[in-house]
Amino acid sequence: MRTLLPQDNDVSELPPVLPAFLLQRRTSAITIRPRAELDPSAEDLSSRRCSNDSSSTSGVGQNKSSKNVDLRFSFPTMLGGRFSLGLGGGLYLGGTGEAKARSLWRFFCRRHRVVKDADRKRILIGMSNTGGGHKASAEAIQAAFQERYGNKYEIFIVDLWKEHTPAPFNSMPDTYSFLVKNAFLWRFTYEVTNPKLIHVPYLSAVGSFVSRGVHEALDKYHPDLVVSVHPLMQHIPIRVMTERVKSGAMPPTNFATVVTDFTTCHNTWFCPGATRCFVPTEYCRQLALGNGMAPQQIILHGLPIRPSFSRPLSSRPVLRRSLGMDTGLPAVLLVGGGEGMGALEETVSQLDARVGDKCQVVVICGRNRSLQERLRARPQGPGHVLLHVCGFVDNIHEWMGACDTIITKAGPGTIAEALISGIPILLNGNVPCQEEGNIPYVIDNRVGAFETRPDRIASIIASWLIEGGEEQRAEFTAMGRRAKALGRPKAVYRIVDDLAALADEPCFDFGPAAAALLGQRNGAAATAVAAAV
Repeated sequence: MRTLLPQDNDVSELPPVLPAFLLQRRTSAITIRPRAELDPSAEDLSSRRCSNDSSSTSGVGQNKSSKNVDLRFSFPTMLGGRFSLGLGGGLYLGGTGEAKARSLWRFFCRRHRVVKDADRKRILIGMSNTGGGHKASAEAIQAAFQERYGNKYEIFIVDLWKEHTPAPFNSMPDTYSFLVKNAFLWRFTYEVTNPKLIHVPYLSAVGSFVSRGVHEALDKYHPDLVVSVHPLMQHIPIRVMTERVKSGAMPPTNFATVVTDFTTCHNTWFCPGATRCFVPTEYCRQLALGNGMAPQQIILHGLPIRPSFSRPLSSRPVLRRSLGMDTGLPAVLLVGGGEGMGALEETVSQLDARVGDKCQVVVICGRNRSLQERLRARPQGPGHVLLHVCGFVDNIHEWMGACDTIITKAGPGTIAEALISGIPILLNGNVPCQEEGNIPYVIDNRVGAFETRPDRIASIIASWLIEGGEEQRAEFTAMGRRAKALGRPKAVYRIVDDLAALADEPCFDFGPAAAALLGQRNGAAATAVAAAV
C-alpha cells in the first residue's frame, strides 16, 4: 500500500463534508484535513508531492516540510488498476495514473447548505419549543436586530433538538408538554437533573448521540455567533464548537447564552464554556456564579422582550377606543398563554358574579377556539361583565397599555411585559420548578399578588378596582409605579448590541475559542516536554 497526494482537480471535486474534528490533530506530527481546505497553489501542492515521494513507503506517509498532509491509500487490483480510499469521505477509482474522486459522504448526511452572504454576519439562535417563552425571546432578539441593524446580520432561529437530532431526542418538545401536565414527573425530572454532578455527565452521554446533528447544523448555517435561549442548548453545542475550532473546521466563534427564565433557573443554563451569559435578574446572576461562571462572563440586562414594548404608546383612553373597549369602565386583562390554558372560564364566571357590569374583562384565549366560542356565548348586557374575547394576538402591548391590571400565570415573559407596562400583576398559577421563584419576586417587590382560586381572584380584583377604600386604591396605584420602575424596556437592545459585538469580533477570554486555544497550547507544551525527554 502507498500514499498519494491529490492532484489539482481532485481538490475541487470533493466538498469538505467529513467532520474535521474526526480528521485533524494539530498537535501531532501528521495533520489530516478535508481536501477542499488544502491550499491549491501549485507551489504548495508541488512541495507536498515532493515530500510524499520521498516518504511513500508502506504505511502512512508523513510530510515534514508542511504542516498539513492529505492522505490517500491506494490498493492494487487484480485487473491492473488501483482502488484508492482518501481520508475525507471519498472513494478514488482509476488506473495507475491520476485517480478520479467520487464522494461517498452524501449517503451518510444531508448536504443542503444555506448559501452565505460574505458581507453579512450570521447569528444562529438555538431554541426548542418547550413552552412559548424560548421562541418568543428568540423572535424578540431577531426583531431587535432587524430594527437596530437592518440587514447587516442574518438571524436564523433553529430548533436544534427537533430539526437536528435523531429519535428519540427530536421528540423533546412533546415530552416536555407531557411532563409539565404531570407535575410530579416534571418535578422529579427537574430536581434529579439539576445538580451539576448529574447533568454534566448526562449531557456528555447524550452528546455522543446528537453531536453529529449539531455538526450538521453548524455546517449548514456557518454562524459567526451561536446564541442559546434554552437551558439544554449549552453544554453539547459548546463542546462541539470547541472541537471544531480546535480542529480548524470552523474559525474561532463565540457562544452566548441568553437566560429566558426570570428567577428560578435550571442549572443547565449556566455553562462555564460559554463566552457570555446574559441574565435577567440578580438572582440569576448569583446562580451563574454558583455554577462556576466568572463574573466577567455574566451580564445583567434584563429579559429580552419584543421591541414593541419599548416604544411609547398612546394614552389609555385612546388605546381603549382603538381596541373597541369602554373608555369609562375599569379593565382587567386575563391571559391564558398560547394554548389558552388555566381556569379562564371559571375566573370569568366569578368576575361576572362579583363585579357584574362595573368592570370589563379582556380574555386572551390564544389558539383555544372552543374556549373563545364558549365565552362569546355567555350572557351579555346589564348586570354582566363586559367581555372582549380574543384569540392569538400580536399587539399584546396595546392590550396591556389599555388595561388596569393583568391576571396571568407566573411566566417570565408576561411578568416582564407587565412590569414594563406598569400594571399590577395577579398571578393565578405557575409551571412547577422554574416558575415558582417568580411568585415571591412579584410579591416581595410589592407589584402584585398570588391566588389560584377563581372566587378569591374575583375578590382581589373587586378590592383593587371597585370596592376598596381610598387607602387600598392608593396602594394599587403605587403597585403600578413600582412595576414600571422594575421594568427593563431597553434590555433587548442592550443584549442585541452586545451580541453584535460578539459576532463581529471573537473573544479569547472565555468560550469555545478560548478552550480550543488552551487545548492547543497544552498539546504543544506536552509535545515539547516529550521531545525534551
